[in-house]
Amino acid sequence: MAAPAGGYLGDLKDDEKMKFKDPLLTGLDKDSDDDGMESLDLEASAKSEEGSVSRSSSLIANFRLDDDYDGETRDLFIIVDDPEKHTSTLEAYITFRVTTKTSRPEFDGTEFSVRRRYNDFLWIRQRLEEKHPTHLVPPLPEKHSLKRMDRFSTEFLRVRQTALQKFLTRLADHPVLSFDKCFQIFLTAKAWEFQAHKKQGSGFLSRVSDSLHSMSASYMMKNRPPEFAVMHDYITLLSDKLGVMDRISQRVSKEQNDYMAELLEWGPCYTLWANSEDQLTGALLTMSKAVDECVKAVKDLIDETDSRFSQPLKEYLLYSECIKTVLRRRDAIQNQYDMVVEELSKRKDEKENIKSSDQTYSIGAFLGKDPEDVKQQKHEKLEQQISDLIRQMESLNDKTVVANADLKADMDRWHKHKQRDLRETFMNMADLQIVYYEKCLTLWENTIRTIQNKDHIQLPSTAAMSENHDSALP
Repeated sequence: MAAPAGGYLGDLKDDEKMKFKDPLLTGLDKDSDDDGMESLDLEASAKSEEGSVSRSSSLIANFRLDDDYDGETRDLFIIVDDPEKHTSTLEAYITFRVTTKTSRPEFDGTEFSVRRRYNDFLWIRQRLEEKHPTHLVPPLPEKHSLKRMDRFSTEFLRVRQTALQKFLTRLADHPVLSFDKCFQIFLTAKAWEFQAHKKQGSGFLSRVSDSLHSMSASYMMKNRPPEFAVMHDYITLLSDKLGVMDRISQRVSKEQNDYMAELLEWGPCYTLWANSEDQLTGALLTMSKAVDECVKAVKDLIDETDSRFSQPLKEYLLYSECIKTVLRRRDAIQNQYDMVVEELSKRKDEKENIKSSDQTYSIGAFLGKDPEDVKQQKHEKLEQQISDLIRQMESLNDKTVVANADLKADMDRWHKHKQRDLRETFMNMADLQIVYYEKCLTLWENTIRTIQNKDHIQLPSTAAMSENHDSALP
């Protein structure tokens, strides 16, 4: 017989309770034909940028994953690149090339190249969540999260491509999700095959039902294990902190855009002034040029901060919501287990009461049945119910143990990624600020030296000014 409620948890050790200690406190899709397809070359506007995502599929041969912090041997590499615009009579959309290289025997070859649109990425994520509800599936960027950008612009596509690349890389590194059959189909199936598989997904109502069940379980939860209570509190706190940082980042970005707008109005003032001041023309034009360079520096800072700081923060905000969702699913499984245990206890008590009960005045006796036969029938019925409940309890106990192990393993992996990613994000922010202020400092220092160059400015000398002053006296 299975252990009673909570028996599968065991006693927590002190180091297990502190496992998730907050480090911030301690340090309907249809593919159209390719008619109207337009290739969008991201390299064309970023040839001078270091670290830009290349369209060349030859990168796979030398592709290095930043997630390789454990030195593990990887056998699945994925590149997302080459965005193309497709235009049909009903819609316009973007597809990305997904190139895969692998040595896994489950695949029919070693290299594959397919085209997928954003809704296809949504499909694979939903299927993975449905098939692996207690595993942490990485988040996807919101479909229209970059409202200030045109969704067909080069800047938008670069940010979206980077996010999709990170999503597939994390899936490829997952020891369970990367072996899922649907994921293999996503990476290898041709367009018509892929569309056929997409139609085999679970219905909308079933997903809504599962979601409502998980939400209700989180509110009915009575005996959540302490380690998962700590995990829930940590994720809630982390989400709150990231949310504050995201809101402040948006305010700073707005102020920087306002500042850039003021600079755009300020620079032409010097140019117009220079038209009426012959002796100050050089200085005024130098100031106008300096302000224009400041505008470029501010714009670069805004764009880089958005892609290298704001977007990673938003990603981990989405990640925190994914973790909360998995926690609710885990709670739903344990809640079912606790309810079955409670029901089993009631049935056992009823069984004990039947042994000493008098069935003379029972409904069956009034219908002419022998009281002892009535008692025997009730006893047999309870025996069957107890047997069924025991089987349910054992099955749910196994599911709970598996759910706990899945979530803890994924959280351990997520914490390692998070610590590295957030460190890199904060260092990127610091580097961007240093580069911006160094650029501005150098710019204004050069401006001072240029203005001080008398040959360039042609300022009147002090002696000439004195002579003019003396000649003006009576």
